[in-house]
Amino acid sequence: MFIVLERALKHVVKRGTLIVIDSAGESHSFGNNEGRPVIFRLTSWRSEVKLALYPEFHLGESYMNGTLVMEQGTIGDLLALFLTNLQARDFATLKWPHRLRRLFKRFHQMNSAGRARRNVAHHYDLSGVLYDLFLDRDRQYSCAYFESDDQSLEEAQLAKKRHLAAKLNIRPDMKVLDIGSGWGGLGLYLAEVCGAEVTGVTLSEEQYKLSNERAEQRGVQGRVKYRLLDYRHVEDRFDRIVSVGMFEHVGVNHYGEFFGKVRSLLKDDGVGVLHSINRSRGPGVTGKWISKYIFPGGYIPALSEVVPVMERERLYVTDIEILRLHYAETLKEWARRFQDHRERAKEIYDERFCRMWEFYLTSSEVSFRHGGLNNFQIQFAKNQYALPITRNYIAEEEARLKAIDSQLPRFKSIPAH
Repeated sequence: MFIVLERALKHVVKRGTLIVIDSAGESHSFGNNEGRPVIFRLTSWRSEVKLALYPEFHLGESYMNGTLVMEQGTIGDLLALFLTNLQARDFATLKWPHRLRRLFKRFHQMNSAGRARRNVAHHYDLSGVLYDLFLDRDRQYSCAYFESDDQSLEEAQLAKKRHLAAKLNIRPDMKVLDIGSGWGGLGLYLAEVCGAEVTGVTLSEEQYKLSNERAEQRGVQGRVKYRLLDYRHVEDRFDRIVSVGMFEHVGVNHYGEFFGKVRSLLKDDGVGVLHSINRSRGPGVTGKWISKYIFPGGYIPALSEVVPVMERERLYVTDIEILRLHYAETLKEWARRFQDHRERAKEIYDERFCRMWEFYLTSSEVSFRHGGLNNFQIQFAKNQYALPITRNYIAEEEARLKAIDSQLPRFKSIPAH
């Protein structure tokens, strides 16, 4: 049965060296013999057929189930080999699953309030101990901002919060809304360092509980409040609105609803910043594996899908920054830390879960290095006079905030129970 997969691999792998040991124990070589060989073994003929027919989905499943075993190199090496070959050429035969999923794209993105909560619970209400195994102490679960090559993850995540705060140009006692507030780290920073009054909203029960515990632990519960609430149900007006790593869960059908709501919540002189993963090569579809196992209902937008909606909702785009390889470096560190604590993760869940999580973190890193993914930060306002006329204030504000946050004690996450 390997002959079907063999034909597909010969068609795809032209550069590098790939050796596959089939379920009968026979070795097959692909590529041009350059570089250190990447070798994997398949333990089931069914996996051979499935990989040939739908590699995008079954590569992840086969690794999860242990029917694809790496003999030399890592799953990351294998994914990088495949992706660099795929990017170098146009494979029309491999596009049919994407075309089929594109037909149902809007159906998969129907994230009503109830469905959105279930989707969030699938990923974010996992054991808190799991996230402590690989995230920084502040549990920042989004792209860090590496100001230098030698920065630690903790330093880069602090720099990310500082960078966002500078773009928000916050003054003391301003009211700030954090949409998708996670475990509360950004909101706490805006309250402690910037002197803001922060409201954070999340759909995750676990994040809601822990973020309020952290606010109480730090003694800022009077300035920061976290609510278990869909952003669509927020009723108030805010000087500043920020959303980091949440927009990927909104769904393309709801972009108009999102920005319409944000506009209604923003004061006339208000400013917002949206931080999201971006498809630099234009609109696409969510892969079936990531949609089934990691982020149901999730979708990574392209700028071309976002900016026109903002324009229709009469929001001024005042600044756009693209963070290119920052998320690749973040994911690399997350994957390393997860491997360091893999046995603990296995105690919480099982071997299959660990392999699933490895594939998720590693495939994401490879996609940011070779697959055209990056991050955008879009700053916006309701009028053109809400911000200084040049960008100099961003660097000046970052320097001012750094002088403050460098003096603050570093708090560890409250241990999750």
